[in-house]
Amino acid sequence: MLILPFKKFYILCYLIIGVFNILFFGCNNSNDNNLEVNSEDNHKPYKILKEPLIKINKNTVRNEEQEIDDYIKRHQNLDMKKTGSGLRYMIYKQGNSKKNVENNSKVKLNYTVGFLNGHSCYSSAIDGPMIFQIGKNEVETGLEEGVIMLKEGDKAIFIIPYMLAFGLLGDGDRIPAGTTLVYNVELLEIK
Repeated sequence: MLILPFKKFYILCYLIIGVFNILFFGCNNSNDNNLEVNSEDNHKPYKILKEPLIKINKNTVRNEEQEIDDYIKRHQNLDMKKTGSGLRYMIYKQGNSKKNVENNSKVKLNYTVGFLNGHSCYSSAIDGPMIFQIGKNEVETGLEEGVIMLKEGDKAIFIIPYMLAFGLLGDGDRIPAGTTLVYNVELLEIK
């Protein structure tokens, strides 16, 4: 079983959200015949929780950044660059093609997907090549952002923060909630 460093954090978040929903949405004792709305009262729960939730989010992002940095340090041959969204990438082999990925291009990839702890969860060797169209939200945001930088034949590594991958829910199969992904890809074809 994979033990995530954020497991306690997610349990705490679900508890906070659950309590919030029960207290402020489930216990409505107002008289349905008197539906006067006071906008300041409606936003009090949000104002109370806003600062702690922002702090939790910042700490989560900071912790994930540190885990990614530690991964890169452990793999000294990685010369990763970082985009504004937080995606880390390294194109380690240039293909012979000059054909670029563009919006609406259909791409075909060989890939392996793993975690920062080194475990793999998906691979084209088992599941077959991945084929998707750019701009159609068919794959993780971070993967699409990385693939757009490639040319046909390029090989690259992408480290995708969980919010650019499967977020707080995971994929419901092999990728747990809140998991940073490491993609190793080869762009086979651009159509």
